[in-house]
Formats: sequence, structure tokens, C-alpha cells
Amino acid sequence: MQIYTRVGDKGETKTIGGKTVFKDDARVEAYGTIDELNSFIGLARVKVAEIEVLKSLSEELLEIQHLLFDCGNDIATPAGDERYTYRTSEDAVEWLEARIDEHAQEAPEIETFILPGGSEVSAMLHVCRTICRRAERRIVTFMQIEATNPFALKFINRLSDYLFAIARSTNAKLGQKDVAYERGGNVFHLDITKDDIFD
Repeated sequence: MQIYTRVGDKGETKTIGGKTVFKDDARVEAYGTIDELNSFIGLARVKVAEIEVLKSLSEELLEIQHLLFDCGNDIATPAGDERYTYRTSEDAVEWLEARIDEHAQEAPEIETFILPGGSEVSAMLHVCRTICRRAERRIVTFMQIEATNPFALKFINRLSDYLFAIARSTNAKLGQKDVAYERGGNVFHLDITKDDIFD
């Protein structure tokens, strides 16, 4: 298999369907940032797999890597082309929400912002979280130009919450305290639940 094609030597690439665009095109920026996020989650997953108390998280992160590849594929797929089917669905979003609820219970409640840190693996997961937020911004930029699968954006939005939850639960399992932001007041309302928001 030949790795290089020389097609990109002029700063161009082909999207699904064969359209030629520049490599800084909004679509390419969006799915490229998802690819970057997937790589960093892969790095975090390697670290997680080395720690006995966290090994069960490794398979969950692998599933998320597959789902991220689906998201990237959806963003790369032209809207309205009947030859292609979107892969990211409401089921993926709901699965992720269930994981968030489960992991959120494993860490102590907080009332203030926290800083990335504590354990090494938690810090790595916070890096993933911030890249995920950037991917979300890139998708929003692209969606102002062209329609795409709305569930891809929903999944990425929930994924940053998931990464925050597992960064905290990881610290808890390793006996590490979250690093509180010292110059802020209480910002989280413990008496408000998602049921209150959606009712």
C-alpha cells in the first residue's frame, strides 16, 4: 500500500463524493479536529489500560473511538447524497448520556470550577475534553455553511461532558483530589437537576 499520493501537494484534498477542497475548508477543519480528538483519546486509553482500577474504562473509550470515527465520516459526507448514510444516531447520544450519569456518581460533588490535573490520566482526559470543545466549535462553523448530521454535533457536545465526568471519576478512583479553582465562588447548583431544566 502506498501512503503518499502527492495529491495534497497544492494544499487540496478530496472529500467523500470526490469534491476537491482546500485543506483548511470548514468541513476538513471539522472532521480533522475530530480525528485529532480521536488520537488523543487513543493516547489516554493506552494510559488507562496500564492502571488496574481503570481497566474497565479502556473498552468504553475504544467504543467512543469507533463512534468518533462515525462522527468524522458523517461530517465528511455530503448532505442529501442518497449514496451515503449517516452513522451517528440518537442511540449513540443516549448511550453517552447514560455513561455520563454513571461516572458522575463516582466522584464527589463540586460547587466550584476545577483546574485540569490531579492524576496524570485525569489531566490527559481534560486535554481530550478541550480538544472536543474545539471540535464542537469547528462543526458549528461548518454547519453555518452546509447542513450535516445534527446527531454528530449532539454527540460531540455530550462527549465533552463525558470526558469531564471521567476525568473526575478517574481522580476519585485513584485517590486524587480535583484541583479547585481558588479565585471563584460557588458556580454549580447542587439542588438543580436535568429534570428541572427539561421540565
